[in-house]
Amino acid sequence: MITGIKGTRRIRRATAVAVTAGAMLATGALTAAPAQAVTAPSIVAKGGYVMNNSSGSDLYTKAADYKRSTGSTTKIMTAKVVLAQSNLNLDSKVTIAKEYSDYVVRNNASQAHLIVGDKVTVRQLLYGLMLPSGCDAAYALADKYGTGSTRAQRVANFIGKMNTAAKNLDLKNTHFDSFDGIGNGSNYSTPRDLTKIASSAMKNSTFRTIVKTKSYSAKTITKTGSTRTMAPWTNTNGLLSSYSGTIGVKTGSGPEAKYCLVFAATRNGKTVIGTVLASTSIAQRESDAKKLLNYGFARLG
Repeated sequence: MITGIKGTRRIRRATAVAVTAGAMLATGALTAAPAQAVTAPSIVAKGGYVMNNSSGSDLYTKAADYKRSTGSTTKIMTAKVVLAQSNLNLDSKVTIAKEYSDYVVRNNASQAHLIVGDKVTVRQLLYGLMLPSGCDAAYALADKYGTGSTRAQRVANFIGKMNTAAKNLDLKNTHFDSFDGIGNGSNYSTPRDLTKIASSAMKNSTFRTIVKTKSYSAKTITKTGSTRTMAPWTNTNGLLSSYSGTIGVKTGSGPEAKYCLVFAATRNGKTVIGTVLASTSIAQRESDAKKLLNYGFARLG
């Protein structure tokens, strides 16, 4: 009998809880979990950072301020410095020097396969820089927009401009010693700093147009004055084809850098931008980036 009374009490208590919960649901007192309660993802990359592009507020951090080799994500700053030149003429032509070609062969570097002697516009060089990650295009741009009487002086001056631009963005953990990411022991940044560089670069409409382009065919002028149609340059950023809303920005890789990706996407009028450094493969850096984008958008609601 005593057991029966306890059982009855349990039933009454359960009924009361159910009625209360029902009333709360009916009145809207029980609401969905707030956006910030979304569980942060686990990524393979050693460093990661995501921010709300409009406000600059943090959405995700993992070793966000730890300095690492950045590979070709360095080229975001290369493009930013070029596009910041006063009186920039994107149709200005650059004659491709043998040294640009020798450089990529010497370093077994990614290239746009520019032809020695061809005249290539600055706009085309920027596509060659950002889509196939051409270190030959990076060299050509550094040579053109650096100041000095020798190529070495011009390149050193251009790299100086990259470091000045980093200082102007108040980046404390970034330093460049190369125009393309093939560093000499002192080319580094962080997920947070790289994201801020990319966010700044994305304010330029030419940059935005280039980094969201999947494929581009350049028509260059040969030594004899004829037109050469280059083989199409394909964007190395696989997110452009596999993640809805992707608008950029740049891949990077290297023996020290491993696999890096600076990424940005816009959905429902909101833009999430971020970086993963030192992931383990092309597929993994894209998987890491997608997780962080999904998380960023979930945080923004």
